[in-house]
Amino acid sequence: MLRTGVFVDAANITLNGGWGMDYGVLRTFAERGAAVGLRFNTYIAYDKDRADVDPEYRKKTHLYQNTLRKKGWKVTLKEVRRYTDENGQTVTKANADLDLAVDALLQSEGLDRILVATGDGDFVQVVRAIQNKGCRVEAVAFDHVSSALKAEVDVFFSGYLIPGLLPLTPPDKSGNHHEDTPWGEPGSRVRGYCNIWFDDKGYGFLHVLTKIDEHTWQTDPQNADSPYCGVYCHNSELASNITTSDLSNRDTIFELTLEKSDREGSAPFRARDVRRIGRS
Repeated sequence: MLRTGVFVDAANITLNGGWGMDYGVLRTFAERGAAVGLRFNTYIAYDKDRADVDPEYRKKTHLYQNTLRKKGWKVTLKEVRRYTDENGQTVTKANADLDLAVDALLQSEGLDRILVATGDGDFVQVVRAIQNKGCRVEAVAFDHVSSALKAEVDVFFSGYLIPGLLPLTPPDKSGNHHEDTPWGEPGSRVRGYCNIWFDDKGYGFLHVLTKIDEHTWQTDPQNADSPYCGVYCHNSELASNITTSDLSNRDTIFELTLEKSDREGSAPFRARDVRRIGRS
């Protein structure tokens, strides 16, 4: 039994591309491969001063927090503090780094794998300390992810690529919506990255994670166990703002519609309406 814990730096995730992240999907991802989730922690900013004068904010935040608690998450609130900087400007801050770091260190004693949802490089030392205690550390984040954090964790996953973790961007250019088509099926709207691009030929191949399972580390679609699939992409389907440098950078995330490929010996799908949406 693989014992797992999750620690979400909610402010970092929300401010860096993860607005609307589905905590249920994150939990499923953490428990992939028959792992058992024992600890689910999220650290959320709470503006008490605003809550005192804004009933709507108070109602929405309390409802959101209680919803997470009902789903089995321990919610730690970090009260927003206000400071005046050297320019006389009011600065707000609700830093959960210390709470998350201490909890992760202490709780790792009873865990085999920890998933941290953050892109903050301040956690590098914490990650190293947890690993030295024999616990595997994985990270999930979206935009503006620290390269030092990516290098330190055992494996980094772009949250954009995890099926269902973040809402998609409907509709596509044909006007069709894809909410009813399961991720990874023909006609579905999905996200992926470019694995290889032939600029002189005007086409390349994208990779899409089609499902959540224990083989997420196996990114080669030609491997029978890989949950990834290859997607043929012609440059006629690319949005006008996509550049060659975007296609050559595997950190660039694209959103696309899957269409069954009719090309023999090629990838099982072809891409339609490809847009650049982020860079992890």
